[in-house]
Amino acid sequence: MPFEPSTPPASLPFTPAAQRVMPSTPLATTPSTPAPTNGAFEGAGPTTAEATPVTRRERQGSFGGSKKAKLLKPFNTANIKILLLENVNETAVSALRDQGYQVETYAKALAEDVLIEKIRDVHCVGIRSKTKLTKKVLDAAEKLGVIGCFCIGTNQVDLEHAAQKGIAVFNSPFSNSRSVAELVISEIVLLSRQLGDRNNEMHQGIWSKVSANCYEIRGKTLGIVGYGHIGSQLSVLAESMGMRVLFHDVVPLMPLGTSKQVNSLDELLENSDFVTLHVPETEETKNMIGEHELNKMKQGSFLINASRGTIVHIPALAKALRAGHLGGAAVDVFPKEPAANGKFFESELIGCPNTLLTPHIGGSTEEAQSMIGVEVSQALIKFINYGTSIGAVNFPEVDLRAIKDEENSIRLCYTHTNVPGVLLRITNILAEHNVDKQFSDSKGKIAYLMADISDVTPEQIQDIYRLVSETPTNIVTRVLY
Repeated sequence: MPFEPSTPPASLPFTPAAQRVMPSTPLATTPSTPAPTNGAFEGAGPTTAEATPVTRRERQGSFGGSKKAKLLKPFNTANIKILLLENVNETAVSALRDQGYQVETYAKALAEDVLIEKIRDVHCVGIRSKTKLTKKVLDAAEKLGVIGCFCIGTNQVDLEHAAQKGIAVFNSPFSNSRSVAELVISEIVLLSRQLGDRNNEMHQGIWSKVSANCYEIRGKTLGIVGYGHIGSQLSVLAESMGMRVLFHDVVPLMPLGTSKQVNSLDELLENSDFVTLHVPETEETKNMIGEHELNKMKQGSFLINASRGTIVHIPALAKALRAGHLGGAAVDVFPKEPAANGKFFESELIGCPNTLLTPHIGGSTEEAQSMIGVEVSQALIKFINYGTSIGAVNFPEVDLRAIKDEENSIRLCYTHTNVPGVLLRITNILAEHNVDKQFSDSKGKIAYLMADISDVTPEQIQDIYRLVSETPTNIVTRVLY
């Protein structure tokens, strides 16, 4: 049940479906309870205005002329509990605390039993790659409404089960693109000069000045598998250093610079001096590079993997390196990675010639982590405060322009199972009211509707909340003021 259950007004029946809201209480119908201003609700403690002064600003470029954008915080923000694990960047911690939320941070991932206890009463959790949010953990999270993955990948979260519970999951797919691209460029230079092996020898006191099989990268061909944000940035950097760029992707894409898209993976492998992988982890990409593909690569060529550990069949790569078919490799990601720092790493690639092994640090720069902290924290704030789900990886993507800053206007956020007849039911509930704007989207079995409604009395708001939350398809109903 995402988000803390509110205390139902005495005039409404208590239903399990109506529990799934942010920590606030819908407006009571008794005359003694005045309409809230700036998000004050019965039993929610001091109003947001009392706890934290807010400055409203003119909305630029929206309909409604000079009307101000309404600040939507239907709860005392101090009641929102955020749990951040794995040393999430300070930019995120500061942004969330600036909202008035309670933020608890940990430098490392938590053991499952500890995590289950910690996550039980939080509304939002932020993780990186080592925390596993399994079905068991999610079922223990009684108030959780949103998850932030402060990284690219989301395979550490049971996305489908989270969606079924109405929990939106956000990540940061692009913020570390430059960091990964720069790492790959550096690895291309290191491999072409065998600098990894020379460095190891020097640390052992061995002086080995050689030029055999050491090359400039100028004039060489780089083959990029996956021409997304990282691959395209890498393309530009490589060309600036005099390389020729080929790329392969599952969809036709506009090349940057003088790069060229080839028709097949085999064509790219056969014509590249360096092959670098930048594809997501899917069933189609698992062991995408195996013995067959490695044999297609040019004698003495190099392979770089900074995408996902399951993309390359590691035993086949080790065999190709030890046999001398490949001139070297750089691997930053592995099928199984240690859960903590220390002497835990094992791989068939250890000891292979001219092989650079790094501990999943492609996006581990101060700049990347700072940008990830900004991107994910803003997505979490927008979802909590405004219902915006743009960028969610497991959830319908819905957004509306700002609600007008007027009394008696609300935003309805309704997460429901995706079955026929739901919109007709909601339309009937809202038929007697002025719906300023409305948008609905679905993703698989889950659908999400947002509607801004004006000129509604406290009693009408109460009725809307009750009728919507009692629909048989309801997962989460929220009313934002």
